[in-house]
Amino acid sequence: MRKLCNTLFVMTPDTYLSLDGENIVLRLEGEEIARRPLHYIESILIFGYMGMSPALMGACMKHNIAVCFLTPQGRLLARVTGPEQGNVLLRKRQYRMSDDLQASASIACSMLIGKLYNCKWVLHRAKRDHAARIDTARLEEVIQSLQESMDAMTAADSLDSIRGIEIEGEAANRYFSVIDDLILQQKDCFSFQGRNRRPPMDAFNAMLSFCYALLANDTASALETVGLDPYVGFLHRDRPGRTSLALDLMEELRPIFVDRFVLGLINKRIVTGEGFIQEETGAILMDEDVRKTVLKQWQERKLTEIEHPFLKEKVQWGVVPYVQAMLLARYLRGDLDAYPPFFWK
Repeated sequence: MRKLCNTLFVMTPDTYLSLDGENIVLRLEGEEIARRPLHYIESILIFGYMGMSPALMGACMKHNIAVCFLTPQGRLLARVTGPEQGNVLLRKRQYRMSDDLQASASIACSMLIGKLYNCKWVLHRAKRDHAARIDTARLEEVIQSLQESMDAMTAADSLDSIRGIEIEGEAANRYFSVIDDLILQQKDCFSFQGRNRRPPMDAFNAMLSFCYALLANDTASALETVGLDPYVGFLHRDRPGRTSLALDLMEELRPIFVDRFVLGLINKRIVTGEGFIQEETGAILMDEDVRKTVLKQWQERKLTEIEHPFLKEKVQWGVVPYVQAMLLARYLRGDLDAYPPFFWK
């Protein structure tokens, strides 16, 4: 099983990264502020615009360390990786199946059933743990509707019907309609009236977008590690510059990786409403302290061990995207009869 190494998050915008031997050196205004051994790092996320030296970038590619350049608020600017992993036969199989709409529908259906199942689990868990503080009848109604959507998804026979407003779109709307009920603390600072982004218009959506970007990076890295092309998807169709397969694989992980994580940060008062900035456009952005807090908690969460429901083995949360990417690769090779989505229990 893959060992989860560290992700280096560079938060200070004016930090420049360079190479010294086998070490990453971080400099601010010409002064060394930190150094980290290359062999302990699996990816680097740089939130700013200063960048890194060509020598360090070459060393990262040699050691298969993915480098992502993001804006201070987490929007992806560029992603640099080393040589392709895996073999060309696997990628050719992926491309052929992506062009086959029936095969794509089968894979997309599995992923979205996983998403709906995990949405149900988030609501079930809230209903069980906070019955005295939540309208359980309202949650149960949404849970039942999500089950109906899962049943309809199983019977769907095309991408259009799977992605249609009748199934996936409406199910997502019903799920998000009760997320505000799950915010149990700091209601004066945090609320959720629906998904908005680019830019986010409230603090909850600002954290969701930021953490979805983190998950997208982890998922794209996982797919490249097992030899798949993260840009060629089955549910999300081809679009230049979009990691469509990473977005596919994220669907089943969003509710349990991000939605519940953000709710926990608020309900445990780890993040408060004081660290958000409203711009003239109305956009709500996290300040540097909030971003650091979210990243610290994100890394700690990734190190938590769970039992993978399909493999029945202990893995860290942060390895789950790699396991799912591996299972998808096995299915494409013909080693599995179907792609097994991540059903969290």
